[in-house]
Order: sequence, then C-alpha cells, then structure tokens
Amino acid sequence: MIERELDWRTRLEADGYCLLPSVLGPDRVRSSLQDWERICRENAGDPAILMGAEGAVSGARNLLRMWPSVVELARLCPIIELLGPEAGVVRALFFDKPPGHGWALPWHKDYNIAVRTHGKIGTFSKPTTKAGVPHVEAPVELLETMVAARVHLDDMNDENGPLRVIPGSHRDRDSRPPVAIHCRLGDVLLMRPLLTHSSAHCKAACVRHRRIVHLECAPTPHLPDGYEWQDYVRL
Repeated sequence: MIERELDWRTRLEADGYCLLPSVLGPDRVRSSLQDWERICRENAGDPAILMGAEGAVSGARNLLRMWPSVVELARLCPIIELLGPEAGVVRALFFDKPPGHGWALPWHKDYNIAVRTHGKIGTFSKPTTKAGVPHVEAPVELLETMVAARVHLDDMNDENGPLRVIPGSHRDRDSRPPVAIHCRLGDVLLMRPLLTHSSAHCKAACVRHRRIVHLECAPTPHLPDGYEWQDYVRL
C-alpha cells in the first residue's frame, strides 16, 4: 500500500498527472450514469447543461448544485491524502463527446476558478461569468495547490477524442512529447490545473460516448483578498 501511494504521488508531482485504475467498479459506473441521465431530465432547460439541437448533451457546469451527490465520486479518490484534512470540491463539470457531436480544445491550462462574487482585481484577474456563476483567473500560487479528479464513465482511446497532456508542463519544465490518455471506464485521472492539455476530435466513425466527471479540489476553504469559493464541499 505504501509503495503504491508513493508511486502515484511521485508521478503526479513529476508529470502533473497520474492515472488511478479501477477506482469505480462497473456497478458504480452504471449507477453514476443513471444518476446523470436523471439530472439531465430534471434540468433540461438549465443553461448550465450544454445541449445540442438534437438533444445530445456535450457538457455541463454547476454540477455541485444540480447533482450534490457527485462529490461521493471524489471521496473514492485519495484527495485528502494529497491535499490534507480540509480538502474540498470547489467545482464540478461534465464532459461528453456524443456520437456525431464531437468537439476539440486547443492546448491550454486551467486558470479559472468559480467564486461567490467578483471583487477586487489584483491577486485575481480577468472576471467572467459562466452559466450565471462568477469566475476569475486565479494566481499560480493557488493553482499549484489544487488538483482535479477526472472520473471516466467510458473507455477512452484514440477513437473518441482522448485528453492529451504535456508531461511536466505544470512546472514549466522543458517540453516533453505529448501523451494521449487511454483508460478504461472506472479509471480516475488526477491532474494539476497548470498541466498543459488539449482534447482531440473523435474519429468520424466513432459511435461511443466519452463521458467524464471533472472534480476540482482545493486544500482550504479560504481565499485571499475577500474572495470566496462559489462552492466548497468538504471531503
């Protein structure tokens, strides 16, 4: 157990990401997908759910409000071991690439956090509003303390538009070749927000989903300069 823990911690710190296999069993994956389908039905008109003209959902924000029990997925991961006893989930998103409705994202880092209200510009900058929720760009010092857990509810390979990452880029180290994340349903990817990553298009013939719950976690409920997290659910 100790060797395994040291191994994932070492990989996360060196590369900015690590893959934890089989965190969710098949039954938990099925029940999570059933929960998600219910949430979509109950919130079909909510602008936080990104739905195409044909009803295909490609993503969603504000999951902590629409699906409070989603934090249980984070509790299956070693977040407290990593971030400490006050660790909490501060934002939850959903991503999918439904068959025939794929999308891609260019290389980027995750700088934005969700906050209660916009405040003084300085430590935090570039205020925006996403699905009715204030966001700001957070300082590097804060982002370096955070981690995201990406819970995979489908297998992911080159066919259905995998996440691509540049190992070590969270520390601005010398560039290394990009890596495509291939995984099985139930696996969890831990990644640092400052890891440079992108998302590829699905292949044209792909008929599978790529459903992911993305849970952003922080080590403390406190923010500087009078700011507050939009949500902070203790783990």
